[in-house]
This record gives sequence, structure tokens and C-alpha cells, in this order.
Amino acid sequence: MRTSTQRKPWSLGAKLNWIGAAVLMLALGGISLTLSFSWRLNGGAAAVNEAGRMRMQTWRLAQTLDAGDRALVDAQLAQFEKGLRLLSQGDPTRPLILPSDAATQAAFATVQFEWLRLRLAWTQAPGLSAVQVSEQATAFVGHIDVLVSAIESQLARLTTLLNGLQLAMIGLALAAAAVLLRTGYLLILRPLGRLQAGFAQVGQGELAVRLPVDSRDEFGALSEGFNHMVATLQGLYQNLESQVAAKTQDLALQNQRLKALYQAADWVTKAEDLPSLARGFAAQLKAVAQADASAVRWSDEENRRYLMLASEGLPQDLLDQEVCIPSAACLCGPAKTGAQTRVIQLHALKTGPEAGDQARLGHCERAGFQAVISVPVRLHERVLGEFNLFFRQPRQLSAEERALLETLASHLAGAIEGLRAVAMEREAAVAEERGLLARELHDSIAQSLSFLKIQVSLLRQAQERQQPEAAAQAMSELDAGLRESLADVRALLLHFRTRTNAEDIVPALQSTLRKFELQTGLTAELSVQGEGLPLGADEQVQLLHVVQEALSNVRKHANANRVWVSLQQSPFWQVEVRDDGCGFAGQNPSWDETHVGLRIMQERAARIGGQVEIQSEPGRGSRVILSLKPRTLGQDIREGTTRT
Repeated sequence: MRTSTQRKPWSLGAKLNWIGAAVLMLALGGISLTLSFSWRLNGGAAAVNEAGRMRMQTWRLAQTLDAGDRALVDAQLAQFEKGLRLLSQGDPTRPLILPSDAATQAAFATVQFEWLRLRLAWTQAPGLSAVQVSEQATAFVGHIDVLVSAIESQLARLTTLLNGLQLAMIGLALAAAAVLLRTGYLLILRPLGRLQAGFAQVGQGELAVRLPVDSRDEFGALSEGFNHMVATLQGLYQNLESQVAAKTQDLALQNQRLKALYQAADWVTKAEDLPSLARGFAAQLKAVAQADASAVRWSDEENRRYLMLASEGLPQDLLDQEVCIPSAACLCGPAKTGAQTRVIQLHALKTGPEAGDQARLGHCERAGFQAVISVPVRLHERVLGEFNLFFRQPRQLSAEERALLETLASHLAGAIEGLRAVAMEREAAVAEERGLLARELHDSIAQSLSFLKIQVSLLRQAQERQQPEAAAQAMSELDAGLRESLADVRALLLHFRTRTNAEDIVPALQSTLRKFELQTGLTAELSVQGEGLPLGADEQVQLLHVVQEALSNVRKHANANRVWVSLQQSPFWQVEVRDDGCGFAGQNPSWDETHVGLRIMQERAARIGGQVEIQSEPGRGSRVILSLKPRTLGQDIREGTTRT
């Protein structure tokens, strides 16, 4: 702590400020003196001019007295006295000032006294001769000349002083420049040169260099900081080799861990099934941890038992005994609540509280292992299994190694879950494909077979009634139906969907209604309202199949005479299939297994973001309405996507 007697050291800025202030004060003093001398010189010169004017006024007054013009004499007397007052008081409007030295003041006092005598003589003693007036004027002008000489002498002295002062100012400027240059060198340039030389030496590797600290200003602080920096660099350089070796070792370990993680991630992408994945991980774990053996175990959903998926380096008798172990029955395979990374020292457990539990120690001990590392394979707090590393010597686990093993365990968990997700996706794809195939069969071949069944019944009736024309007609319909079924089968095999016009669904609906009229003999009408954006390919297929299923239900159950199909394209798509058949009671029958066609219609509508509504009353026909959501259609069109 600084005591009261200690003075704070001057900073570089303070020093420069004091020097600049001193030079400025000297310069201001010199300038002030120069201005004062100049003012006095100008005032003295004006006083000389005024005194000269007084001489001329004296001679003019003498001549006026000879002329005897009293008014003019009084005016000239007043003007002369005005000049005396100017010399006595000075003129504030211009630099007119009488020097203040004793000789000048005495000469001016004489002039004032003699003027009073002269004025009295000229104003109160009339009748003076011209010779007397001239003599008196000459004597008075002599006194004025003495005054002018005194003023000029004083002005000469002031001029000499002004010249000397100017020379002094030049000397002061030169001295100030020299002082500033010297001060700049001592306070700035020399410390900067020292710093530059010091940095140059440090750049050449001379870390023993030190700068002298001969001031307490900013450059002194810089010198101290430089010395501290160089000392620190010298200490770091002396320990650089050991630090580089340590960093190199750390980098090698990091590279090894990164390589292990990269290999694990690469193996995840290449593994096609769980056994191959487990075998690859077991081999990699053994190499990464430099273990004598490794094992990968998979746990069931309830975490009741652990199954050995793969191992590397384990003896066969141990594998035979631990192919499947119950949870918590051994040191490996912990229960779900106790799943954590553990380092199990087998030699320490022999004398511990678990020494008597030979069932938990015997297998690994007989195989010659002294330490086991158990790492759970966990995904979202759910234990999928674990992997074990076996060592024939006691083994400890650092924090970095623990983090690496747990990261590898998370990779393994993600890979296992990924394989499971792929398997589930395959199952879902197969189920979806089967459902699609069932819908296609129902909408194409099943309907054609139903039509053929009707035609066979008509053919049988025609034969029983011996109606050859009706039988021929039925045979013709059967032939056409068979050809149509064959075409449907080919289309199903080649395209696996009903083909529609890529831009407009109206031609496809017209073709469907013509086919319906041909099969049933019923009248079918199509009406189109509004104009809207075209549907995508999948929307067209699903909409057409819903219409076909509705027409099939009319043919099978409605006993109708006419069918009306209306298509509304704006503001949103809506298709309505209406008949004048018998109808039925209730709204929207349940979609159970007995109503396959109704359920398929609902599934097809949901697939394209729509819904199917069925309205019917007994004796007044039925209505099947398919409505598509405008948002779904607009989104599909903006994105330019088509569902397949």
C-alpha cells in the first residue's frame, strides 16, 4: 500500500503535458511583450504626428493674430487645446499614447505650461507686433521640438527592445524545438528503440534478454511487461519438449479413439444383420481396448436374460457355459436398475463379501481372467444388452476410456435399433404391398368375376328356358368379360395400378360409366361442375377406384334403374355416386370385415387426404360422396409431388 510520503510517478502523458505547457507559456509571454511593444510604438508614432500637427497649428495661429480675425483665432485656439488633451489623455479609438518616461513627461509638462503663458499673451495683450508674435511662436515651437525629440528617443529605445525580443523569441523557438526533440528522444524514441531491439533479439531466440526499467511511466510498465513475457516464454521453452511429448501422446490417444469411432460408424453402415454387426463390434472392441477377449450380449425386452451374440478370444468352454445367462445371475448381465459401466476386479472379489459366490466368479476365473469391464448398451434409458472386455491382468479405466467405451456402446445401440427399424419397415412394406394387392384384386378381377358370375346365371337361365338369342348374348358377354379380366390381370402385373389420363380424370370416368352400362344395362349419367386444378396421378387412381366400388355396390345390391355421377372440381373436389335403388336404413355402416368394399373405399380416401360419406334411406336410393381436402390438393400441386 502506498504511504502518504510516496509520490505517484509521473506518467509519459503528464511529462509531455508539462513540457508543452511550459513552452506554451513562454511563447505566450513573448507574444504578449511583442504586442505590448508594438502598441506602444504605434501610440508613440501617433503622438509624434500629433505634436507635429501642433507646430503647424502654432504658426498658423501666429499668422491669424497678424490678420486680426478674432473668431478664427478662437477656433484655432480651441483646436490646439484639443490636441493637447489628446496627448494628455490618449485616444481610445486608435493607438495614440504619450510615452510614460520621465523626459517625455517633463517635456510635455513644459509644453503645457508654455502654452498657458503663450495663450494668455496672445489673448489678453493685443497689439503685439508681428515680430513679437513670431519670436514667441518660435520659442514655443522649440519646446514642442523638445517634446518630439523625447518621444522619438523613447520610440527608438522601444524599437531596440522589440528587436531584441524578436531575437529572443527566435532563440526560444529554437530552444523549445531542441528541448522537444531531446525530450521526445529520451521519453519516447529511446524506450521504443529498446523495445524494438528486445523484440528483435527475442525473434532470434535470445530469451535471456532483459530491458532496463529506468522510469515509472508507460514505457517503464512496457519494459516490465516485456521482461515478464520473455521470462514466461523462457520457462515455456524450457518445458516445451516435455509438453510437446505429452500433447503428442494425447493427440495419439485422441486419434486412436476417433479411428475407433470411425471404424464403428463405418461398420454400422455395412452390417446387414445383428450377428454380423455383433461380430464386427466384438473384434473392434478387443483391438481398441487392447483386451484379451471381448463379448457382445443381447438382452430380451424384459431384461430377464442375456444372449451371447458374438465374442472374440473367449475359450469355448466359457462360451458354452454363458451362451444364455439369466439377468443378475453373474457379474455380467446386470439387472435393468443396475446397468452402468463397471470395472470388475476378480482377484479383489476373492476376499471380498462375494467370495463365497462361486457361481458368479468361477467361469472367468477358471479361464484365467483377472479383470472384466462391463458396459451396458442403452438406448433412451432402455437396456438392449451389454458388451464385456476381459483382461488377464488387473485393469483400471480412465475417464477418457470410459467415455470412449460408452460412446461405442451408444453406436452399437443405435445400430441395433436401426436394424430393428429396417426390419419393421420391411414388414410394414410387405403388409402395405399385400393390402394394395388386395385392393387392386378387389377393384379389378373381383368385379370382373362378379360380372362373369352374373352372366353365367343368365346363360343358365337362357338354356333352361331354351332362349338361344339370350344364351348367345350371355356367351358374348362372358367372352367380353373374360377378355376384360385378362386385360385387368395384365395391367395389374405390368403397372400394378389403374391407368388414368395424366391431366384430366373425366375421360376415365366416362370410360368407367360406359363399362358399367354395358355390364348392367342401367343408364348412367355424368355431370361435371366447375374447373379446378388437376389431380395428381395417385389422387386420380384412388378417386376412380372409389367410384368403381360404388358402382359395383349399386350393381350388386341397389336394384336401381338409373345412376348419376356428379363431379365437382371447385372450390374443392367432390364426387357423388347416386342411384334410385332400394336404399337401406342407417348412415355410414360400420367398416367391419364383412364390408370389404366399404372399408377399402374409406382406406383409399384416407390415403389421399379425403373422406367417404354414405347416405341412404329405404326406397329412396343411396348416395356415396367422396370429398377431398383443398389444403391437401393445393399442397401437392405447389410441391409438384405425385403419389405412386
